[in-house]
Amino acid sequence: MTGHDGWQPEAPELVRPYVITKGRGLPDEDDLSLITLVTASAEQQQRPARLSPEEQSLLDLCSAGYLSVAEIAGHSHFPLGVVRILLASLMEGGHLTTRPPVARARLADREILEEVLHGLRAKFG
Repeated sequence: MTGHDGWQPEAPELVRPYVITKGRGLPDEDDLSLITLVTASAEQQQRPARLSPEEQSLLDLCSAGYLSVAEIAGHSHFPLGVVRILLASLMEGGHLTTRPPVARARLADREILEEVLHGLRAKFG
């Protein structure tokens, strides 16, 4: 339905990011990087009633197990910055637990690998 001047109301799914985040700023990159793993806290048996619909949907996503921040943003269809802000808010409230990403493995020493290869060739031909 349009008014006299052709104005149409904005669709309800087009809520501005600053409204969703309530004006909060981005958390530090060290706290919530793209590969930080997030899940719902085990002690949160009952869902709090004071969460926004967006926070509730993120909490529902995280209750299935560990997901990275990037995966949560992809599944929720929210902008990455909005997801990081909402996840930080849920972490502060004790609703989420994070786990830092697994550290990159150290590369094996080339000399040791060559010694193993020579030993295997000597034993098995």
